Amino acid sequence: MRLNDKISIITGGASGFGAGIVKKFAAEGANVIIADLNLSAANELASEIGQNAMAIEVDVSSGESVEAMVAKVIARHKTIDIVVNNAGIGHIPQPLDQLSESDFDRIFNVNAKSVYHMAQHIVPIMKENNAGVILNVASTGGVSPRPNLTWYNASKGWMITATKAMSVELAPFGIRVNAINPVAGDTPLLKTFMGEDTPEIRAKFLSTIPIGRFSTPEDMGNAACFLCSDEASMVTGVAMEVDGGRCI
Repeated sequence: MRLNDKISIITGGASGFGAGIVKKFAAEGANVIIADLNLSAANELASEIGQNAMAIEVDVSSGESVEAMVAKVIARHKTIDIVVNNAGIGHIPQPLDQLSESDFDRIFNVNAKSVYHMAQHIVPIMKENNAGVILNVASTGGVSPRPNLTWYNASKGWMITATKAMSVELAPFGIRVNAINPVAGDTPLLKTFMGEDTPEIRAKFLSTIPIGRFSTPEDMGNAACFLCSDEASMVTGVAMEVDGGRCI
């Protein structure tokens, strides 16, 4: 019960890596808030977990939506201990000069500006408590970019830099900030990164991962749990690869 009674918000928590983090946190005793644009999926997962789970619809690219979500959490739980900025989107592999401006804006609004919105409304609460943990789910793409995913890679590189800067600024307030960098996982986003889901393309992706498999939601849940627990009380500003060795 490493996260016992910790009030934890996981954005994009209804599916994929987010769901893995939600399930692990709940198993470790946390009160989990599944904050997702897909409310029906969030409700379904909350029902599966039980009374320690709460589903809230949120669009993390909207400051007003994030503010409303935070208000609901405070109304029920009075505080917020942990935030996992997991919500994210990608784009179909394509030359960097062919991605539409609207797709570019959507990627940066969801992957980058969402971290700003969450910080605006949650960091003041954590400062008041002189405690808190923020975990950003970035990507190996922010460390070792794949071609034809340039603007996705850039958004995750932004996230890694933001993590380090946030950690330095917020450390005096008792707030730790870290990131995890997953390699491609067998989640709904996988097809987006590959462009097409075929055995041949999967084999090509797997050939770049020394450990020989895709990452799983359980892998992310385990890594996130450690970084958000008191076991990592001396760890801040880290962007930890959870990638089976891809970035080596």
